[in-house]
Amino acid sequence: MNIEGLISQAAGEAVKALYGLEATEKMLQLQKTRSEFEGNLTLVVFPFVKAARKGPEQTAQEIGDYLVAHCQAVEKFNVVKGFLNLSIGDGAWVELLGAIDKDDHFGMKQASDDAPLVMIEYSSPNTNKPLHLGHVRNNLLGWSLAQIMAANGNKVVKTNIVNDRGIHICKSMLAWLKYGNGETPESSGKKGDHLIGDYYVAFDKHYREEVKALVAQGMDEEKAKQEAPLIKEAHEMLVKWEQNDPEVRALWEKMNNWVYAGFDETYKKLGVGFDKIYYESQTYLKGKAKVEEGLAKGLFERHEDNSVWADLTNEGLDQKLLLRSDGTSVYMTQDIGTAEMRFLDYPIDKMIYVVGNEQNYHFQVLSILLDRLGFKWGKELVHFSYGMVELPNGKMKSREGTVVDADDLMELMVSDALKTSLELGKFADMTDEERQEIARIVGMGALKYFILKVDARKNMLFNPEESIDFNGNTGPFIQYTYARIRSILRKAEAEGLKPAITAVALSEKEVELIQKMNEFGAAVEQAGKDYSPSGIANYCYELTKVFNQFYHDYSILNESDEQKKLFRLVLAKNVAKIIKNGMGLLGIEVPERM
Repeated sequence: MNIEGLISQAAGEAVKALYGLEATEKMLQLQKTRSEFEGNLTLVVFPFVKAARKGPEQTAQEIGDYLVAHCQAVEKFNVVKGFLNLSIGDGAWVELLGAIDKDDHFGMKQASDDAPLVMIEYSSPNTNKPLHLGHVRNNLLGWSLAQIMAANGNKVVKTNIVNDRGIHICKSMLAWLKYGNGETPESSGKKGDHLIGDYYVAFDKHYREEVKALVAQGMDEEKAKQEAPLIKEAHEMLVKWEQNDPEVRALWEKMNNWVYAGFDETYKKLGVGFDKIYYESQTYLKGKAKVEEGLAKGLFERHEDNSVWADLTNEGLDQKLLLRSDGTSVYMTQDIGTAEMRFLDYPIDKMIYVVGNEQNYHFQVLSILLDRLGFKWGKELVHFSYGMVELPNGKMKSREGTVVDADDLMELMVSDALKTSLELGKFADMTDEERQEIARIVGMGALKYFILKVDARKNMLFNPEESIDFNGNTGPFIQYTYARIRSILRKAEAEGLKPAITAVALSEKEVELIQKMNEFGAAVEQAGKDYSPSGIANYCYELTKVFNQFYHDYSILNESDEQKKLFRLVLAKNVAKIIKNGMGLLGIEVPERM
């Protein structure tokens, strides 16, 4: 049992012995003592005042006296109004450090056989263009959330739904047929997703020219957009795709495979992956069937034009189209089909969708529809809604000139990390191979941390230059602290020193460090409840700051007292362990040296 649990249990025994009160967990409120007061933990005594029939100060005094007499961990106390500030004895902190040291996964829970299964959907790319900066935030949030949910004792399945059908896909296919001259990723030296993205841009360019020409001939612009030969051909291609035309399907498959190979490369660089990938081309028919099934049960209604709708007015919403009059599906129908496939594949207890906040209404509706259709997790589905991410204007050009390409961004981050590290002289005694690898770890760590430290619900501005800073609330600052600790431990090993926990008198900074390490489990639990990777990022930064303050004031290897030296090595070793595990929950690697 940790110190908070020990004190909480003892406080419960105190109020029962003193006032005959069976205190609930909610009544036993422990918090970290504020810095202006003496003490480590503070018990709020207001919930016990009524049972004590005394004022807050006297109640706190009595409980404090009881705890000093009956709880070994409590050394002394002071009372400030209705707050009982408890000072924990060195022995309890040393014992706590011993418990942390023994547990390689301290603060994280392992999933039991009967643990709930949480499915997390993220990424959701289109196969007509490469991944961009928005996808980067989405993938990083989804991957981190999966690690956090697993660290809270859940079974986790990571899924992706690929938008691989529709008019936008046909635009790239048609442009490649018209302007491609058989170009392939191999012949062009381009990643497949970039190659297809170029043809999507080419379609748009030629389509605009056609519209412009028709308008110049006197046609209304809206009509010109519909009558342009290219868009008509693209729609004809879509119809052929729907009808399983062998030539169109073969081309579609070939070009999509180029894109998937490109996506896989980007995902690998980004350090994310999936347990199962679903494709809209396989789910949209399932969705139509599920809607028809709901229609037969009277859950939905068919209008005169043959379209199918869900009436959500009783839920305070409007009517929602599920099937168009020509029988074709909409995004909502596809999501229902994907849910059906997933439900058949996995015994899902909770479903989390990582999708931008522009889709808030969509998921509000989807939740109601899935609940109506009998999915047990429908009503409780979580839309992990996140804000836009942008770069400062003029900071970086993309291939299309409108969005920032994920591959370009990652390349920039790694090259910036290499340049900054060289300027700071951090790579002096390394081989070129080591420099490149550490630059990759630091550059990607800077990117991930800068994005994940921000509350996901907020829009954010990503500044590559600010992110690669070895001071302040950045990934490289935390990574550098980890590497510094590992260097200390390597030197200690070379000197034949073995970290050991001994009964030593602790300084205030050492107590603060153990207490901060002890908060890791609570940080993981809270991040799981709030679906908040930023909570883990901020914890890692706080722990790193506390360690650096301690290291500034106290030597480790140059400490003359051998017992203290060995004890501080244990302290440092466990700070490094928690930093590594915490950053791991964000998908961030930490280098052994920098």
